[in-house]
Amino acid sequence: MSDLQIGLIALGVLLILLVLGFNWWQDRRARQRMQARFPATEQDPLFGAEAAARTATPEHQRREPGIGVPGSAATSAAAAASEPPNNTADDAEEPDPACEVVVEIHFAEPVSGADLLGAVRDLTHVGRKPVRVFASTDRGRHRARLHAEESYATLQLAVLLANRSGALTAIEWSQLWARAQGLADRFEATIEGPDQQVVVDRATKLDEFCASLDAQVGLTLTLQAPRATAEVIGVARELGFAVDGGHLSWLADTGATRFTLSRADGGGFDNGMAPVDRLVLLLDVPRSPEDERAFGRMVDVGRDLAARLQAELVDDHGKPVVDGMETSIDQQLLTLFRKLDQAGLPAGGERALRVFG
Repeated sequence: MSDLQIGLIALGVLLILLVLGFNWWQDRRARQRMQARFPATEQDPLFGAEAAARTATPEHQRREPGIGVPGSAATSAAAAASEPPNNTADDAEEPDPACEVVVEIHFAEPVSGADLLGAVRDLTHVGRKPVRVFASTDRGRHRARLHAEESYATLQLAVLLANRSGALTAIEWSQLWARAQGLADRFEATIEGPDQQVVVDRATKLDEFCASLDAQVGLTLTLQAPRATAEVIGVARELGFAVDGGHLSWLADTGATRFTLSRADGGGFDNGMAPVDRLVLLLDVPRSPEDERAFGRMVDVGRDLAARLQAELVDDHGKPVVDGMETSIDQQLLTLFRKLDQAGLPAGGERALRVFG
């Protein structure tokens, strides 16, 4: 073997050693970064989390998702809050595992909130399912809103499993995954999420379960003669209705909607001034706070409206509303309210508003 061949072999071995050494160095650097974010512990992560929850003071405890947690599902979590965050506290609002599924994105290096805000600003829906955006800062704080002045280590995309448009479909799930993959490619990140079939099966079961608890009760006011829209709105507001977009709402003391008043032709009160000849009162049971006189209260208001607008009040079958019918219907609705509560979907609560939206 010539000196040249020996030299080439030695050079090749040296190059291999250099590559191995470089890979080892990169791996060690990555591990150091991960350990810096997630300090090593001798406890099992699950048991450690439970122990921390038991011993933490109230102001440092994470609030589990549930009914009554502040925040609106209709508000995009990607919008920056008007007030700067308290860097020592977690946000209370979290994904709801009972009705949402999460895709988690782990960044190799912290990403600025300003960059993320631009990337997820339009990520509010996939198909007909709303998406909420959550994040964890590089200091381990949970955020329900992104803030331009912070940096983030992870991002969570929470999509609703089912609503009145049906169960989350494989196409909608694929759309969310594609958006997550785009974010991962852009910011050098990895993605974690459940298998598609598992997600679709969960969505189908939730949809079927909620369908068994869904109910709406309506009354119709047939006016003797068409009335101007402005006149109808004025009479309704005198009775106590509040303008709510294209319809009018009768509110509970808490501000929640008990029932609504709308045009029977499907148009909005805020969309043109065509005369009104029929009106619809609608009690959306899962979205209305529990009330022992839920239907009876709507009947009382409907009778007042009918008297003021010279209209006839009829039920869903076109029959006049007679005295006493509200009592039996209220009893049926009270049973449904209790079933919703037992199912973890209290009527008018945050979770019910999501899945019955």
